[in-house]
Amino acid sequence: MPDKAPARLMRLREKIEHMSRHNIDRMVCLRFDQTLAGLSPLDFVQEILVKSLGVQYLAVGDDFRFGKDRRGDFSILRLFGEQLGFEVELAVTCKINGRRVSSTWIREILAAGNLVLARQLLGRHYSISGRVVHGDKRGRALGYPTINIDIHRLRCPVNGIFATKVYGLGEGPIDAVTSIGTKPMFDGKQMILEAHLLDFNRDVYGRNVRVDLLKQLRKEQTFTTIDELKDQIEIDLQQSREFFEENNKNMEMN
Repeated sequence: MPDKAPARLMRLREKIEHMSRHNIDRMVCLRFDQTLAGLSPLDFVQEILVKSLGVQYLAVGDDFRFGKDRRGDFSILRLFGEQLGFEVELAVTCKINGRRVSSTWIREILAAGNLVLARQLLGRHYSISGRVVHGDKRGRALGYPTINIDIHRLRCPVNGIFATKVYGLGEGPIDAVTSIGTKPMFDGKQMILEAHLLDFNRDVYGRNVRVDLLKQLRKEQTFTTIDELKDQIEIDLQQSREFFEENNKNMEMN
């Protein structure tokens, strides 16, 4: 049901990059199509876990479901393990403030613009990665050149204007003001990430970058005139510079 799929927190490439930092020896990615979705719980265990992977030990979360219509759960998986010769263990649930950490909760707080809590749940700043591509050059025409990043998402869990740091363009991160949305002012339809790099002006097309979201300045909005848009951009830039100055001071004190 692709039309009902929630916004992806991470692309597959981003997941692989994060997993590679934790000494993962091997990762298997299955294409979730009608064939895989139609497997019964027993067929899934026999064909995927036992026959294809030769699993001997398996750790799963308490909400893990598998097989057609999500009929398989932890108790069924443990029963199959006893019958087919592999061990099943329940992974410890991670809770913060008494609530289970989940992708659903993270989407909720990202949509609300609470990047501080998002960082607490994720253990890092929420980030979006992608390749710098050519855009419509509208930002340059307005006097605020941007880099455009292909985020490969039909939906995005965040929307608006953010103070960000961009990695991958030099030795260290670059402060930026980033817009994530569809640009309703210009009748946009596609989700786009545009970052205006502060005090940086180099050709970086084709580079792979990571954008860390530090603070949401405002939600995406439509303006009556171009002058109103430019006035708001100036406000966004000023607020971002003030944020980075305060953030740098706090880092020096710590």
